[in-house]
Amino acid sequence: MKKISILILMVLGLYIFNIFWSTGYFRIIENKFEGEVLTKINIVGAEDITINHIDSFAIVSSTKRKAFPPNEQETGGLYYIDLKKIESEPILLTKDFNKPFAPHGISIFKTDSITTIAVVNHTIEKEYIEIFKLIGTKLTHFKTLDNPMILSPNDVVLINENSLYFTNDHKYKYGILRLAEDYLGLPISNVVFFDGLKFKEVANGISFANGINYNSNKDLIFVASPRKFYIKVFKKNNDNSLSFVENIYCGTGVDNIEFDLDNTLWIGAHPNLLHFNSYSKGNNEFAPSEIISIKYIEKNNYIKENIYLEKGKAMSGSTVAAPFGNLILMGNVMDDHFLVLKK
Repeated sequence: MKKISILILMVLGLYIFNIFWSTGYFRIIENKFEGEVLTKINIVGAEDITINHIDSFAIVSSTKRKAFPPNEQETGGLYYIDLKKIESEPILLTKDFNKPFAPHGISIFKTDSITTIAVVNHTIEKEYIEIFKLIGTKLTHFKTLDNPMILSPNDVVLINENSLYFTNDHKYKYGILRLAEDYLGLPISNVVFFDGLKFKEVANGISFANGINYNSNKDLIFVASPRKFYIKVFKKNNDNSLSFVENIYCGTGVDNIEFDLDNTLWIGAHPNLLHFNSYSKGNNEFAPSEIISIKYIEKNNYIKENIYLEKGKAMSGSTVAAPFGNLILMGNVMDDHFLVLKK
């Protein structure tokens, strides 16, 4: 009996050690950035930022969060930022949107003078994906996607004005199984494709499927798995199914994924997931922020670079790094501002 008890304690100890090790708890955070902080923009909880490089504007997804995940209805909006006048006042696009709106992941797709915007919307009632149309700075709500497969949506990427992929970061909404997904890293979340009419699961077996983006030149879908520190690479097939290519180990809790004009991936990340979790619950004042980039050439051929690392006093809990020329717009989950960096 004593030997069995010792064995159980050893197994439990290994599980606990693995949780700490696999979430970056032992990583030493030393400030690193070769550029400068150009300015900060006072938009709260700018969790996702995406950029139209041709027309030089950014769309920011903002929600005022008290806790993550929320326990009451939160309020947020979409903002327009003119990147040619980075110091200009952001424009709230959704002031006339009159339903509960707590935006999370976003994506844009441009056709002629119209920009389609897809947005994950967390409400206490249900989870939705909202579709908007943007002309100039006038935003019009187009439709709401409502389906049981939109279970725990995190991020979305438009393939054209009608179809998209999105990630569900959990399989379970509540309870012990959701905790097991978070702390044990159970690989049971997924990616879903919507063709304009029907929803279909196209990838699964992912630990906390988070940011997602699409390289149309190479027909590749990139999915962030922060719990495993992976960027997962998939080939987009002609029927919109996905074929797994490889995992890129990043050594940090990768979040949203953006591209520059050379199709290099830029990723906001959480180098210490347990520290971030404590920060998001209000138990820590700061959480470290990180940015990495990945120039992806082909399978087993990529260049990964650590761009920015900071303990969280300038901005905590980085989630996105959206590049524009020599600027990087770095957003977060809960701070009252986000940073504009100059490379």
